[in-house]
Amino acid sequence: MFFHLIVTDDCNLCCSYCRGKMFDEEDPAGHSPGTIDETICENLAFPLTELYAFLARDQHAVLTFIGGEPLVRSDLVMEIMDDAPVKRFMLQTNGTLLAKLPKEYTNRFETILISIDGDKALTDRHRGEGIYDMVLSTANLIRKNGYKGELIARMTIAEDTDIFSAVTHLANHFTSIHWQMDADFTGDFSHRRFAVWSEEYNAGIRRLVSEWVSRIEKTGVVPKWYPFLSTTEDLLLGRSSKLRCGSGYANYSIMTNGWIAPCPIMVGMADYYAGHVKDADPIHLPEVPIGEPCLSCDIYGFCGGRCLYSNIVRPWRDESRLVCGTVRALHDALVENLPRIQKMLDDGTLSMEAFAHTRYNGCEIIP
Repeated sequence: MFFHLIVTDDCNLCCSYCRGKMFDEEDPAGHSPGTIDETICENLAFPLTELYAFLARDQHAVLTFIGGEPLVRSDLVMEIMDDAPVKRFMLQTNGTLLAKLPKEYTNRFETILISIDGDKALTDRHRGEGIYDMVLSTANLIRKNGYKGELIARMTIAEDTDIFSAVTHLANHFTSIHWQMDADFTGDFSHRRFAVWSEEYNAGIRRLVSEWVSRIEKTGVVPKWYPFLSTTEDLLLGRSSKLRCGSGYANYSIMTNGWIAPCPIMVGMADYYAGHVKDADPIHLPEVPIGEPCLSCDIYGFCGGRCLYSNIVRPWRDESRLVCGTVRALHDALVENLPRIQKMLDDGTLSMEAFAHTRYNGCEIIP
C-alpha cells in the first residue's frame, strides 16, 4: 500500500494557486465536504510508535512525505526515515530546502517529486522570484551528490500555461514530468478564464501527444510524461482503471492527527476517513469509491474519475464539465496516435516494458 504522510501543513512559499488564493472569495460548492475534523493540527502530533506499528503490518508499505512543505520539518523526516519499518520512501517538495537535506537521506528516496511549472518566467510568476533557478540548481546538485532515483518535475498548470511549451522546456532538464491542472479544487470558477483557455490547452495536448510519440519513434525510449504513460499502456492492453492516483483503494493519506484519509486533498473530511493508525489494518482499509456522474461516463475506464475530492464536493458545480472536456481531449489524442505506437510494437522496435513505471507514486495522472 502507498501512504502519504503529512508531516506539516506549514510551507515557506505562497504560490498563486495555493496559499496565494486562500482568502479569495469563493463561489459556493455543489456539495458539502461533510463533517470537518477540528482536531487537525499544523504539525504531526501523534506518537511515532503508532505510525511505526501501523506501517509494520504492511511489509510492502511505501511512505511519501508531503506537506505543506515537508522539509520545513526535515528533522522529523530524517527521524522517521531512521526508525520507520519501511524500505521505500518518496518525497513531494517545492525544492527550496532539498539542498540542505544530507545526501545520505536524499539518496534513499526512490522518487522525488519537485515542483516547477515550466520556464523561468512562468515558474517565478506563480511560485516566487528565483524559484526556477533554485529548483534547477537543486536538481543538479542532488544528482551530483549521487541521487539515482526518479526525479519528477511536478507542474501546476493554469491559464497562463502553454502546455506544449512548458513540458518540452522541462524535458530539457527532467526525464520524468507530471502536470496537474489548477481546476475544480476550489470555488473560484467565476474568477477564471478557464473556458477559453481549456480549448487552447486541448489543442496543446493534441500537439504534445504527437510530439511524445515522435520522440519514441526517434529514440525507442518512452519519455515518462506521466499523463501519457499508464493511460497509453492501458489503451494498448484494452485495460480499464479505477482512479488512477490510487486514492481510496491503493493510496491513502495519514493526517497530522493520525487519522487516515483517502486523499491528501481531503484533509479533515471526517466522513471519509478510513481509520486511525493506532488500530487500522493498512492492508485492509475500506475503499472510498468514486460516484456519479463519473460512473456513467463512456470514458470512465480511461479516466477513473480524475479526482475523488472534486467528485464528492464538486467545487465548480456544472462547470466541471469543462474539466471533463480536457480529459476527453487527452483520451482522443492518445487514441489517435495509438496506431503509431502499435506499429512500433509490431515491428519489434518497442516493447510494452518501455512503459513500465511505479504507479501510485503521487502523480495524479489525469490532469
